[in-house]
Amino acid sequence: MEGLKEITDYILGFLLGDEEAAKQVTYSSNAAIFDNYKLVVIPSDFFKEGCYATSHSLPQLPLAEWEGSPLLFGKSKVERRGDSLLLYADVVASSYFLISRYEEMLRPDCRDRHGRFPAEESLPFRAAFLQRPLVEEYGRSLRKLLREQGVDITEKPPTLRKIYLTHDVDALSHYRNLRSWAGTLLRSPNSPQETIVASKSYFGKIENDPWYSFPWLLERNASVWQKYGPDVCETIFFIKGGGGKSREDAPTANIMSRDYRKFFQYCREAGASIGLHPSYQAGEKTELIAEEREKLEKAATCSITYSRNHYLRSREPRDMQALIEAGIEHDFTMGYAASAGFRLGTCRAVRFINPETQSLTALTLHPLNVMDISLNDPRYMALNEEEALQEVRKLIETCHSHKGELCLLWHNNAVASRTASYHRNLYREITEYLIRL
Repeated sequence: MEGLKEITDYILGFLLGDEEAAKQVTYSSNAAIFDNYKLVVIPSDFFKEGCYATSHSLPQLPLAEWEGSPLLFGKSKVERRGDSLLLYADVVASSYFLISRYEEMLRPDCRDRHGRFPAEESLPFRAAFLQRPLVEEYGRSLRKLLREQGVDITEKPPTLRKIYLTHDVDALSHYRNLRSWAGTLLRSPNSPQETIVASKSYFGKIENDPWYSFPWLLERNASVWQKYGPDVCETIFFIKGGGGKSREDAPTANIMSRDYRKFFQYCREAGASIGLHPSYQAGEKTELIAEEREKLEKAATCSITYSRNHYLRSREPRDMQALIEAGIEHDFTMGYAASAGFRLGTCRAVRFINPETQSLTALTLHPLNVMDISLNDPRYMALNEEEALQEVRKLIETCHSHKGELCLLWHNNAVASRTASYHRNLYREITEYLIRL
C-alpha cells in the first residue's frame, strides 16, 4: 500500500497544483484523521482488492457528474464533519484511471492492426469527453472547495505554460534515392513537371526536395518562439534510428548520411531539439529502442531523452518500462491517431503511473493534442480545412484556459511545397492564431 499512497499523494498534488494547499487534503476513509484536514476525498471501491484489475473496476455508463464534470467513480456528494468537508466524488481514482491509461492495461486484446488501443473504444470517446481535460476540471473544482474552507489557493490567469511544435520525420526527403527517382520516371511519363522536380532533388541539393520543408516549418515555429520565448516554445523533430522491412517502416533511412548530418547541423543552428522516433519494428521488439536511441545519439551528436512511437503505437505498461530502461525521460506518444483531444485526461505533463505494478515512475508523459492526419483522413475525423482550424483553436483555448501544455504534430511531408492537402495552409493559420492569442 506504500506505493499506492505515493501515487494518491502525487495525484492530489497534481490536481491542486499547490504543494501547501495539498497538505490540507487527504484521500482516506479513516474517520479518526478527518479533523486533521480541511478536505477529505472519500475513496470509492476502485482500489480495493477484488475490484482493482477486474472488470468490476470499469466505470459504468452513463456517468454521474460532479460540478458539471463527468465522474468516473464515487458520487456527487459533499458533507460537513466538524471543520472538515467530506467529498464522495472520487476524483483521485477517476484521475488515476485516465492518466495511467488503466483501461488499456485491462483490455490488452482491444487493439487495432497496428497494436494501438482504438480511440473509439476508450471511455473518454464513448462518454463524449475526449475533448475535455477532466483532470484539470477536477482540480479547479477542488480548489474552489478549499477556498470555501478558508484555504489560500488562487486561480492563476490563463496561459500556455508550454508549446511543443513537434514533427515526425518519417522520411527526410522524397526523391533522394534511386528507387524513388526512377519510380517517378516510370509512374509519370506524361508528367514532365514531376520528373523535373524529382531530378532536381536527386541530382541536386536536398533543399530542392518537396518534402524538405524544414526551413518553412522553422520559420513558422520561430514566429511563435519570438512571442513566447524559449522557456515556453520548443520545436522537436522525432527521427527514426532504425526499422525493419515492413511497409510501415519504409523507407529505412541512413541517418549517418550526408543529408542527415546536414539536417542535424541545421537543427542545432536553429535551436530545435531531436527526439527518438522508435520504429514500427521496435513497437514489437522493445529491446530495439535502446539500440535505436544509441544510433541516433551517435548520428545527431547529442543526448536523446525525448521519444514518440512511430504510428503512435501505444505501449503496454511493460513497454513503457522499456522506454525508461532505454534512457528515455519524456514521451510524446499519448494521443490518438483517430481523434484529437486529451487521451490522458489532462493537458499537463504527468509522470507515468504503471497500473500493473501500481508504481510511480520517472518517465514524464506529454499529452499529444492533435496530429495533422487525424483531422482530414476519411478514416478518422474527416474534417475540411475550416472545421479543422476550429477544432484546433478549441483545443488551444482549452489548454490556455487550464494553464496547460499544447502539443501539435505536423509531418514535414504534410506541409510539402507540392501537396494537395490543406495542412501547409492550416499550419500557417494555427501558428498565426498562437501569435495573436
